[in-house]
Amino acid sequence: MKYLLVIILALVVLWLWRSNRRADQQETPPRRDAAAGKPATEMVACAVCAVHLPRSEALPGGQGFYCSDTHRRQAEP
Repeated sequence: MKYLLVIILALVVLWLWRSNRRADQQETPPRRDAAAGKPATEMVACAVCAVHLPRSEALPGGQGFYCSDTHRRQAEP
C-alpha cells in the first residue's frame, strides 16, 4: 500500500511538472534580436550563389531572391 501511494504521488508531481512546462512554452514571446531589441528578420538565400541575407536587403526576381543586380541579370535573361 505504501509503494502504491509513492507511485501515485510521483505520477501527480510528474503530471504537474509537464503541464507547467507546456504552459511556459506557449507563453514565450516572439524572438527578438538580443543586441538591438528588434524583431528577428526573415533570411533568404540568393538563387545564384546561395548567400543568405535579410529579405529586406534582397532583390526579388522571377526565380527567387538575389544578393546583387549582377546575379539577378545572370539568372534571368
